[in-house]
Amino acid sequence: MQCSSKFGDRDFMSKTAKFREALARAKSIIALTGAGTSAESGVPTFRGAGGLWRTHQATELATNAAFTRDPVLVWQFYHYRRELVFSKNPNPAHHALADFEEKCKHSGKQFHLITQNVDGLHQRAGSQNVLELHGSLYKVRCTVCHKVTENQDSPICEGLAGQTTTLEELPHCECGGLLRPHIVWFGESLEDDVLKKVGQALDRCDCCMVIGTSSVVYPAAMFAPELARRGVPVAEFNLESTPETGSFQFVFEGPAGKTLPAILESFERNL
Repeated sequence: MQCSSKFGDRDFMSKTAKFREALARAKSIIALTGAGTSAESGVPTFRGAGGLWRTHQATELATNAAFTRDPVLVWQFYHYRRELVFSKNPNPAHHALADFEEKCKHSGKQFHLITQNVDGLHQRAGSQNVLELHGSLYKVRCTVCHKVTENQDSPICEGLAGQTTTLEELPHCECGGLLRPHIVWFGESLEDDVLKKVGQALDRCDCCMVIGTSSVVYPAAMFAPELARRGVPVAEFNLESTPETGSFQFVFEGPAGKTLPAILESFERNL
């Protein structure tokens, strides 16, 4: 039986009572977040209509083929994305999840935050146990030695701060190899160690929140529906319905920055 609620409904709190009970009973909780969560902070999704950067379709730049063909252009795009995200702040949904993680620690519950986002806003809000499915804008990987390092520099290199950039001015590893963004591009597989940790979290999960994701990007799109088929309570927080909405037990429509804090704050009162 699905319980659907829009934020602002007169009986909003009564409609969330069963989900609060599910959270209180749960021992291992997962939150799965997508682009909609960061969109409330003003971060563009770069997918679908309007996903242009300069004159390029942004998704066409997120490939290894594009990087091999024109690494300067691809790095210019990711420099733009890094600097844009540096100018954004975590929104109430990010902070609510970070606070919820801390509450879970004190109440003996396990909590895993699995995100499809690469912007690092969860970590900036204070979340610690974050599994980044698609990598991070603030990590780089050497194309020669494959070492992964964190890089919060702004700009990442002086060459990208100007109007023109040469290959030599792009970020390079200490071994001399060209660095690339540590992002899972189209056509690439997710990291084995990340998938292993996600799989372990899914196996233990007995309550799930799906926040700001359209449920169309695989493999993340199948995580929550599989939990729901297993009988795990799943709550979806979205502005509108998704292809999987009908399979979830709880649906909360509206900005996650409003609905999520209201529900998770009430959870604290029920510990």
